Order: sequence, then structure tokens, then C-alpha cells
Amino acid sequence: MYGSHTGSLACAVAGIGAALLLSGCSSSDGGGERGASAAIGQQPKRGDPYWVNPDGNAARQVAAYAREGEKANADLIRKIAEQPVGEWIGPDDPRGVTRGLTETAEAADRDALLVLYNIPHRDCGQFSKGGAADGDAYRNWLESVAQGIGDRRATVILEPDALLHLVDGCTPQQFHEERYDLLKSAVQRLKRQPNATVYMDAGNAGWQTPDALFEPLQRAGIAEADGFAVNVSNFETTAASTDFGKRLSAKVGGKPFVIDTSRNGNGPYGGGDPAESWCNPPGRALGERPTTDTGEALVDAYLWIKRPGESDGDCKGGPKAGAWYPEYALDLARATT
Repeated sequence: MYGSHTGSLACAVAGIGAALLLSGCSSSDGGGERGASAAIGQQPKRGDPYWVNPDGNAARQVAAYAREGEKANADLIRKIAEQPVGEWIGPDDPRGVTRGLTETAEAADRDALLVLYNIPHRDCGQFSKGGAADGDAYRNWLESVAQGIGDRRATVILEPDALLHLVDGCTPQQFHEERYDLLKSAVQRLKRQPNATVYMDAGNAGWQTPDALFEPLQRAGIAEADGFAVNVSNFETTAASTDFGKRLSAKVGGKPFVIDTSRNGNGPYGGGDPAESWCNPPGRALGERPTTDTGEALVDAYLWIKRPGESDGDCKGGPKAGAWYPEYALDLARATT
């Protein structure tokens, strides 16, 4: 519903020594040949401890534009390629993918940023439908993810939209009890990994008030999580998200939170069909760069959880959810000061 996706899955590790990871296996080929160098390095660790994928979709697009002599476009896409973004973990080889990501991040002395997105009945049959076949399949998948993390540092965003779709009724009632149990069990299992930090998805400032969310969050296990995430794959401003998060925090024991600032530079889209304001809306911009220096005691980090430049779904001329969408990536970068 909020532009989360299945296409952004890491699929192969090209060698820890080279610190390269091939990602976006199901994305379009607009990013150029895999392995093409865009000379993408890590951000200074102080204030931005998260791993930058030097061979992600945006990096490959930079390399492709450079080969074609399109320096202006290459420079624009660098605004995305040089920042750490979430690595979305789906059903394929979860242990191997997660291990590859966390080992590569560790080799670069950085933390992996992982987004777990495989809950059964995911996205209510919309653009990002799918997920594990049932509760047992999900538990087995999660066990593989946890083993893949091992004792390495990983910040985990747990199941975008999963809680919201219980609250808004999108997920059928017969699946509610199981989902609450799966989310709570997921927090407990992930927290057994000594260096895993877990944030539960908790909606956005334009969707519901904290009064609609705090009891479901408690039921889903927020007490055992490190905190919650707001604005995932959405466009609400950082100021609005901070206010929303603070009000929600006050109702769940003062838990801290992270904000997805990947595409909120111009705030939410106010034109066209309100029902599709979240799906590839025009005129948006990149938001604050990822950092742990937020100036807010309760805000642990600004993160790019949604991967800028990847489609929200096949709407407004875009490709399928999660596919690389170079025209949209350029629009985001152009609109960013």
C-alpha cells in the first residue's frame, strides 16, 4: 500500500574482499551492466554508520550514464548512489543473502540496514502482494534471516505495512491473531542476535493518529523491540514525522524511533487521485541524508529505508514494484537542493 516492494532483494555476493554486493535482481536493466564501477565509497562512519552498497541499482546507473557520456545525469544519480539504503530481504535464500550483506558490511566496518518483508498475506493483494505461504513458513524464513545475521551489526526494519493493515482492516480478520503472534515472535527471535537492533514499522503521520496504533504496537511486541519506524516508503515531512513519532513514543514507554527520509524532501503529494498519492507521485525530492545525528533525543536516525529510484508499482507509467525506475530517480535528484 505504501510503495513497499519485493524487487529490492540482494541476490549474490561478489566477494567480501571486493566489498561488492549485487542487488535488485528483479529490477529493470536500466542500471547498466552489473559490476560496472561507479567509484562509490562509504560515508564517514561518525554520524552515518550504515553500509553503502557500491554496486546497487543507483551505482550501476551512475556507471551506465558515465559510459554514455551523460555526466549531468550521472552526477544527479550519485546523490542516491552515495547514500546507504535499506536492503529488502524477501523469500529467496534468506540465510545466504543476509549473511552476505552483513559480512560485506562488517568488512567495511559498517552496519547493515535490513528490511524484512515477507509476512503472510502481504500488502493485501496490491502492488507488493506475496509473502510467506503461512505462519510456519514465515517462522522458518525468519530463523534463516536470524542465522544469516549471526553476531554481526544489523539494524532491522520489521515488516512495513504489516501492523497498519491490521488496523485499517485491509488484512482479513481471520489472519489478525496469527500476524500479531508472528510479529511478536519475530522481535523476540531477532533480539537473540547480540548486535541486532529492531524497529517495528508504525505507519506515518498522514495515515492514523497515535491513538489508533499504540495498542496494536504493544500487542505486536514493541516492548521488546528497540523502537519503531515511521514514514517507511512514504512522503510525510521530517517535522511531521518527528511530531507523530514523539506522540506515539509517549504511549509506548518512551521508545525511540527512526524516520524514513528517502523521498520526503518536498513532503506529500497533494494532486491527482488521493488513493494513489503514495504511488510514484510526481514532484517529490530526496529528504535528509541518512544520519544518526538528528538533534532529537528520541529520533535514533534518519534512514533511507525505501530505496529512492525504485518504483512503488505499475502506476503513473512506472514499472512493477521494486523495479529500478531511472526517470523517477532523476526527478527525485533534480528536485533536491
